[in-house]
Amino acid sequence: MKLFIAGATGVIGRALLPQLLNKGHTITALTRNPDNAQWLKDLGVNVVGGDIYDVDRVTELMKQAQPDTVIHQLTALPKAIDPNQIEDHLAANDQIRIEGTRNLVEASGKAGVKRIVAQSISFILAPEGSMIKDETAPLWLDAPWPIRRTIEASHSLETQVLNAPGIKGIVLRYGYFYGPGSAYDVDGSMAESVRAGYFPIGGSGAGIFSFIHIDDAASATVAALDTNVPSGIYNIVDDEPAAQKDWLPVYAQALGAPEPQLMSAEAVLEAVGDYGLHMMTEMRGASNAKAKATFTWTPKHASWRTGFFSMNLSQKVASQSAT
Repeated sequence: MKLFIAGATGVIGRALLPQLLNKGHTITALTRNPDNAQWLKDLGVNVVGGDIYDVDRVTELMKQAQPDTVIHQLTALPKAIDPNQIEDHLAANDQIRIEGTRNLVEASGKAGVKRIVAQSISFILAPEGSMIKDETAPLWLDAPWPIRRTIEASHSLETQVLNAPGIKGIVLRYGYFYGPGSAYDVDGSMAESVRAGYFPIGGSGAGIFSFIHIDDAASATVAALDTNVPSGIYNIVDDEPAAQKDWLPVYAQALGAPEPQLMSAEAVLEAVGDYGLHMMTEMRGASNAKAKATFTWTPKHASWRTGFFSMNLSQKVASQSAT
């Protein structure tokens, strides 16, 4: 299959590209600076230069590549996100989900592409009803500002992809990434916060996190390319959505970090604001039942309980300390 990938140099791209190539797919990867993508060229990927906000250029490149499927993995996220500066930290990512998606869909239509597979997120569901949700659950579109803007941007991406004229749209709602290059890797922002004791169990700690190992997110994306997969939204998460109070101590143990502290809901609200408190106390998790039933896919890391330890974080920390 001929693929055109926007966002190939991100965290998931480094796991996804080798898996796609191993399946025999031919890949054209769009990047703003091809000179910084030598590793892609070394893999045998056709790297082309273009800005997603230049729709004419993207259209031209797509027509040249003649892909069967476009894979939308575009993000613009900082290394660490401060909940107190979330509006500024997520502005570029929100823009790319709205305007970047619009341009990618427009270019795909002009180039005659028949299918788009796009990255979305599973942790934007309305905090109501059951704690574990399927893909029919409503998004939190009346969330407080500024997190509402991010949810609206994700909703815009999904709507554009699913309603693209003449194109089959598949939306993959990934859970929280862990694994190489993620915030949960040994040098990631989450690891740094937990080691420093800056990430407590907040209030009830009942907020549900749905995790997915980077390798499993990549393998699900490969599976979504099966031509029999129908248009729609699919949660790409592991088998065990978990409350913050349950997973955080296990992650700290895997990291060799101190036991997480307890913090009152009032103190969390003052320290990290509405969204930080929401994550820790009322965020809803996602079920992967639909993806497992539809794709030829099951996560290799079925649970974060073993997945965290598979990263050998404490050994990496010890190695860093020794040097």
